[in-house]
Amino acid sequence: PVTQYEFAKAGIITKEMIYVAERENLGRQEALANAAETVAQGESFGAEIPEFITPEFVRDEIAKGRAIIPANINHPELEPQIIGRNFLVKINANIGNSAVASSVEEEVEKMVWATRWGADNVMDLSTGRNIHNTREWIIRNSPVPIGTVPIYQALEKVDGIAENLTWEVYRDTLIEQCEQGVDYFTIHAGVRLAYIHLTANRVTGIVSRGGSIMAKWMLAHHKESFLYTHFEEICEIMRAYDVSFSLGDGLRPGSIADANDRAQFAELETLGELTKIAWAKGCQVMIEGPGHVPMHKIKVNMEKQLRECGEAPFYTLGPLTTDIAPGYDHITSGIGAAMIGWYGTAMLCYVTPKEHLGLPDRDDVKVGVITYRLAAHAADLAKGHPAAQVRDDALSRARFEFRWEDQFNLALDPETARDFHDQTLPKEAHKVAHFCSMCGPKFCSMKITAEVRDYAANMTDNEKKALNLEAEKGMQEMSKKYEEMGSELYLSESGEKREAID
Repeated sequence: PVTQYEFAKAGIITKEMIYVAERENLGRQEALANAAETVAQGESFGAEIPEFITPEFVRDEIAKGRAIIPANINHPELEPQIIGRNFLVKINANIGNSAVASSVEEEVEKMVWATRWGADNVMDLSTGRNIHNTREWIIRNSPVPIGTVPIYQALEKVDGIAENLTWEVYRDTLIEQCEQGVDYFTIHAGVRLAYIHLTANRVTGIVSRGGSIMAKWMLAHHKESFLYTHFEEICEIMRAYDVSFSLGDGLRPGSIADANDRAQFAELETLGELTKIAWAKGCQVMIEGPGHVPMHKIKVNMEKQLRECGEAPFYTLGPLTTDIAPGYDHITSGIGAAMIGWYGTAMLCYVTPKEHLGLPDRDDVKVGVITYRLAAHAADLAKGHPAAQVRDDALSRARFEFRWEDQFNLALDPETARDFHDQTLPKEAHKVAHFCSMCGPKFCSMKITAEVRDYAANMTDNEKKALNLEAEKGMQEMSKKYEEMGSELYLSESGEKREAID
């Protein structure tokens, strides 16, 4: 065996499987007492989330094709993690230069920055100069799995002319990137010649870069895609290095008007066919998904993907739930990401505020990662992952007890939380104050509640009995008054009785 999938099928637990089990269990020990109840309360839509993750459970999920551990044998800097719907939802951050923006140093810094804020995976989507060198620096400095879209570099090798692409150029590019240590490839092998005409009446046509490149090549040569016809050879190359497939959705909808159309689902059905071939060749596989999908059409995407692709992990870009918010597409997509993550998507690809507008900088990367960490966490809570709520509860207790520093440190973004607090209450003394600037010292509900609790805790038994008697007496007086007024539910402003409204 070479790949994690082959080891798993052979019944062998690898060190990577042991490691990811430990990672998934962080916080679960503390939550174990209530794990069964937490899982039962969640709605996982058929997922089989265990109370505790064992290495054997990890092996079994990989053997069934329901999870992957992207881990190229040439990426020793990697700290392995698992992607599958019975595990915590993961997020991916896209970085990469373009022909008009960014440098190697900037892209490495973006990778470090993205992982600092919680990216579980990073994709290098560089399309400008020095693609090989940029990728080398990113991989050698990355503790998380790195993915790429090899067709981008192959296109660079033929001077950006899609018609000049060949299988040989693409094959050599795959091997080059496998040797470097790339952990997963987006391969748009599901974009077939027969599907291109299905996009003719779309509002936004083909919006995937890889999909459009292959569509142009097929139309120019009037041949089936070499990614499809040479798919078994691609599997053999990737298996040799244990590079995982991320089967690309080259015909994903680029507008909500195009969501769930025949082109999108025809490709998805082909991806299911290719998944079975990749498994037969010993490769790990996940499936990419949309895109732009309104909320009421999201669930069917998850259901169809599970059905067509044998429960292989789903990896979606959002989806964006509306098209009207350039500059805020991290929000429009975060809504869809939380929903589809709850329904069963294993990994969410982040969207930044710059989506559709420009190349994201480090501030955009941070906003995108934080937004998607929130979406993934919300999905984990809804699915009933045993340890998901541990951090929420810890922060809530810190909030109620006015432990400001603990609140900041438990937040997904401690820097922003601390900055917002200090904008109005900057003094160090305010870090122990039992109020914030929203309500002030006299109207803080949590402070008042704490005072009520303290008052009740200090009451003697006789005082409590007297208080109960007083309350009972008051209730009796109100009951008598109600009867005297005719037991009617409604009164006019003058006090006259009115008939109750049915």
